[in-house]
Amino acid sequence: MIVSLDELQRILERERKGKRVVFTNGCFDILHAGHADYLAKAKAMGDILVVGINSDESVRRIKGDRRPIVPQDMRAKLVDSLKPVDYVLIFEEDTPLNLIKAIKPDVLVKGEDWPLEEIVGADIVLSYGGTVERIPFSYTVSTTQIIERILQRYKDGV
Repeated sequence: MIVSLDELQRILERERKGKRVVFTNGCFDILHAGHADYLAKAKAMGDILVVGINSDESVRRIKGDRRPIVPQDMRAKLVDSLKPVDYVLIFEEDTPLNLIKAIKPDVLVKGEDWPLEEIVGADIVLSYGGTVERIPFSYTVSTTQIIERILQRYKDGV
């Protein structure tokens, strides 16, 4: 379900009793098998999976003016349709720090490419007894690699 932060806080107030809330975030620009695998592994770490998606403006600031490829509402819809995902919300900031503070997840998840000391909000989650998990990748694929492959094939006339 795609929700606002206010809606999510009301929902979690009702639903989180005795359940572990897992939070992760990302751009999720062009969905691929790596995203699906990552989100399934994140969900396995708890009961409720919340996914924060960077807004279009946020993605542009992080990835450059040519991104995102897929607009935020469509990215949110696609992520929301994945079986492991319970709630999706779009955030405007460059990092999910404010979401993490507001949601107070039991488990904060990022990919293994993020060193613990660089995971935004890790210190906050650890301060109240939560855990921070780094998920190993099963697929060597990224949205950037997919875009580069498409551009190379176009350039090669394939």
